[in-house]
Amino acid sequence: QLQLVESGGGLVQPGESLRLSCAASGRSLDYYPVGWFRQAPGKEREGLVCLSSSDGPTYGGDSVKGRFTISRDSAGNKVYLQMSSLKPEDTGVYYCAAGRTWGSRCTEDSYNYWGQGTQVTVSS
Repeated sequence: QLQLVESGGGLVQPGESLRLSCAASGRSLDYYPVGWFRQAPGKEREGLVCLSSSDGPTYGGDSVKGRFTISRDSAGNKVYLQMSSLKPEDTGVYYCAAGRTWGSRCTEDSYNYWGQGTQVTVSS
């Protein structure tokens, strides 16, 4: 029943910021770990940042630490990705996802529900 829809992607210049949104329907996101993933051209889909415990975010790698922030809204039906200092290598399709195992790593295999993706292009 859970459905996820991303929005907010587009074309931005290097160094700029962008916020992506993920809207949930059918179920509250409060019941799920959530995360953001990215598939760059010619690359495998990778985990960026996830929320799967009360200890704070976990990261799929080091490339977005300090630049990307994940958050939830108070109603439990949206998750956001605030991106800053964007680089051309951040270009790709961004996906939000929800999983079932609390405390899991920010990797694709930990997540079961996926949005359709939204394109982010960082280019001057």
